[in-house]
Amino acid sequence: MPSGALLLQTIILGLLLGGLYALLAAGLTLYFGIMRVVMIAHSAFLILAAYLAWWSHTRLGVDPLLSMIVTVPLFFACGVALQRLLLARLRPVTLTMMSVLLTFAIAVVIEGLLGYAFTGTQRRIQLGYGSASFGLFGARVAVVKLIAFGLAAVALAGLYLVLKKTTFGWALRATIQHRDAARLVGIETDRVAGYGFGLGLATAAIGGTALALDTTIYPSLHWHWIGPLMAIIVVGGLGSVPGAAIAAMVLGLAQSLLQIPLGTTWAQTIFYLALFATLAFRPQGFFGGRLAQRF
Repeated sequence: MPSGALLLQTIILGLLLGGLYALLAAGLTLYFGIMRVVMIAHSAFLILAAYLAWWSHTRLGVDPLLSMIVTVPLFFACGVALQRLLLARLRPVTLTMMSVLLTFAIAVVIEGLLGYAFTGTQRRIQLGYGSASFGLFGARVAVVKLIAFGLAAVALAGLYLVLKKTTFGWALRATIQHRDAARLVGIETDRVAGYGFGLGLATAAIGGTALALDTTIYPSLHWHWIGPLMAIIVVGGLGSVPGAAIAAMVLGLAQSLLQIPLGTTWAQTIFYLALFATLAFRPQGFFGGRLAQRF
């Protein structure tokens, strides 16, 4: 049995990790909710944002957090362009299947461009506060992990306010819940879908920056993230942002606890076990349903 301090350390790490997972998965939930698009390239955009944070810090001396002033609006514009120029042209009948192929190709292109620009060498941001930590009831909390969690909390809170308190949020939620009905009441669903995709990629810019603070990055790293993030949105309920957030916290905590007896590599199987259990016993997701309507 782990000691009390080790158990507390593990729980804290799991909660911080779960918060980051929630941010990384938020965009995927938006894409699927808006147009039933399976955005394979989302994780590639995460790594692209991480590289931009690394480049701005090592080449320009800019703190990764400040680089988001540029990357967030840039990724938002890319999301709008991606939806309007490519995804909106796909036939609705085959949209989900074709979106997998199209976004898979985009992911491969992004990986190739990153490999060409930065080679396959592993990169890591060396921050002055990168090794800083503080004590909490006998456990040690890394400052960079807390900052990443803070970014996730602020971004998800901002997403919540946009969806609940703005006219655009109302239109976006209506489009997610019933696209045809939203169109009948006068909502320009195509424009809303474009802005929704932009919002999804904007979360990728924030998530990629948070990821870069404490992770070694390389061009093909995005393949590592596809499985866990897909598992999170399925367990949370496809199209449910709050469901995905709860699933991310639960799975992040479970992964952290399993690392004690199983080690880091085997602990990640919790995502796939949870995915199989969801598909077998509750395909609509364990944390979706009415919760999605309240967001």
